[in-house]
Amino acid sequence: MSRPAHSRGASLSGVAPKLNQEFAQKNLNWGSPIFIRIIKESKELELWAKSGKKFELFRNCRIHFYSGTLGPRLREGDRQAPEGFYYVPGWRMNPRSRFHLPFDLGYPNTYDRQHRRTGSLLMVHGSTVSIGCFAMTEARIEEIHTLADAALNGGQSFFRVHSFPFRMTSQNMLRHYGSKWNSFWRNLKQGYDFFERSKNPPNVEVKNRSYVFESAIDRLGAVARSRNPDWAASCVRSTGIAGRTGVSPIWPKSLHPHHLHPLQCHPDDGCS
Repeated sequence: MSRPAHSRGASLSGVAPKLNQEFAQKNLNWGSPIFIRIIKESKELELWAKSGKKFELFRNCRIHFYSGTLGPRLREGDRQAPEGFYYVPGWRMNPRSRFHLPFDLGYPNTYDRQHRRTGSLLMVHGSTVSIGCFAMTEARIEEIHTLADAALNGGQSFFRVHSFPFRMTSQNMLRHYGSKWNSFWRNLKQGYDFFERSKNPPNVEVKNRSYVFESAIDRLGAVARSRNPDWAASCVRSTGIAGRTGVSPIWPKSLHPHHLHPLQCHPDDGCS
């Protein structure tokens, strides 16, 4: 089923050709899947695009403003910008807002709700001010929105947005060792390191009130085994490779990685 376009048409008509040219110069395909990574401490929003089997950094954007300090959003009105693992399907992009081209991160996610964190409508948007959201210049949000729109119209069912307090290096973890959020940040670092190693964002779930991470292929293997053990076993016997990271066995269309959406999994699968 086709997804309705979410762009503002004429107001963004001059953005796409320039970006398309930059994509071509970097050997990226227009409409490729995207991934966004936010680093709060340095006010950076990284825009990644998929090239082959991995994602490549396309643009490092300056965050114009966000409120609060390092640390997660806890409750409505605390002015904190969220930290964690979020995703944005097309219906969370809302260009008809008082903000310029916003998209809703989906806070609170499963982890946030299990920790009784509250709040809503935390976004990335164009503006010079923000309370709890990430404000970008109008030029940057138009670029981000255009690439997100192209990716969603190109077949990506959602794009992931991972928000971190700082670059989760060992040195920075040591620098912030005394923080009350040290345990939470160690959990975030697992997801950060996953992407640093593979240049593919992990599939993220919540188990025992903690984030857990695995590749999309590994996740598909688990879903297949839970729904059709006999079929999954036959795949293992015939190929010997089902479920390995980076390997693409022939999956039924309903279980192909392209169709694996966090909220399209069966509730018993534990998807966030």
